Amino acid sequence: MQMTAVIKEKSGKGCKVVKTNVPEALKSNEVLIKVLATSICGTDVHIYKWDKWSSKRVSPPNIMGHEFAGEVIKIGKDVTKVKIGDTVSSETHLVCGTCEFCLRREYHICENTQIIGVDTNGCFAEYIKMPEFNLIVNNMNIDPKYLSIQEPLGNAVHTMLHFDIKDKNVAIVGCGPIGLMGVNIAKAMKSKKIIAIEINPYRIELAKKLGAHVVINPLEEDVIKRVLEETNGKGVDVVCEFSGNKSAIESSFQYIKAGGKMSMLGITPDLIQFDLSNDFIFKGITMYGVIGRLLFETWDQVTALIKNHQLDLDLIVTHTLPLKDVKKGMEIMISGNSGKVVLIPESKE
Repeated sequence: MQMTAVIKEKSGKGCKVVKTNVPEALKSNEVLIKVLATSICGTDVHIYKWDKWSSKRVSPPNIMGHEFAGEVIKIGKDVTKVKIGDTVSSETHLVCGTCEFCLRREYHICENTQIIGVDTNGCFAEYIKMPEFNLIVNNMNIDPKYLSIQEPLGNAVHTMLHFDIKDKNVAIVGCGPIGLMGVNIAKAMKSKKIIAIEINPYRIELAKKLGAHVVINPLEEDVIKRVLEETNGKGVDVVCEFSGNKSAIESSFQYIKAGGKMSMLGITPDLIQFDLSNDFIFKGITMYGVIGRLLFETWDQVTALIKNHQLDLDLIVTHTLPLKDVKKGMEIMISGNSGKVVLIPESKE
């Protein structure tokens, strides 16, 4: 049987919509899933643009994409976690289960991790097969386009909830799609004051709708001065960094409160410089590096937020397109004038 899929065919910018075989041959622990919705990640944009990182990491050809929700249509003989007809999403890190980190159940830092759509075939397709270990059974009453964004939502949850943010002054640095999710999570957690830092006008307005009390544009204002003004000169209790921007990261050390917490997700190619003694040690700062999601604690938190209707998913997902219009979706993401962009496969089978 054939399916429509989006592949990274070769080196260079772009992607290609093709017909290819459905991955029907399953190992005993694998599940075949009909993809109902799949969303575009910043990683997919990197691969589409074929930047320095992706040219060193990805080996074409392979099917792109790693965020999805779908219906289980076939299971291997040893599968017990899910059944045919379940609506599922998936942890996208394929872990080995045998390294020292996996044996400690620290799967998020497995030393042999592979990522679907990056190291293996992904979900920009009508069908995908996954190990049952990775699957999360969803509430079937929720629109799959919202369920498809749980993987990046997990990144945001991991970043925002590692430290206590209830009744705290929180700075969210960078309001790309995951940063916007972070703003909404802070609202759900009843943070005292949510200060978002962003330069894109579209995302500035979206951050306000999602719960930011204050949005600071570094191109127009002195971020350090304004944050201190908003916090009575004390600084914020928690910095959640999503931007990967060198100057934004370095500035955050100036407006974080003594004893403050920093949760860092944004990736930067630049060397970060700050005064280790005065801005970190003597201030008693705690810094946490976020990688992926905690398996499966973070997924449980995501499930609870969605089940309890605590998030404005209809605002976070700003565009929905057919899978065949993937290039249009990529260009929307590149423009910066979007939240999450979701693609819908058109299979009627």
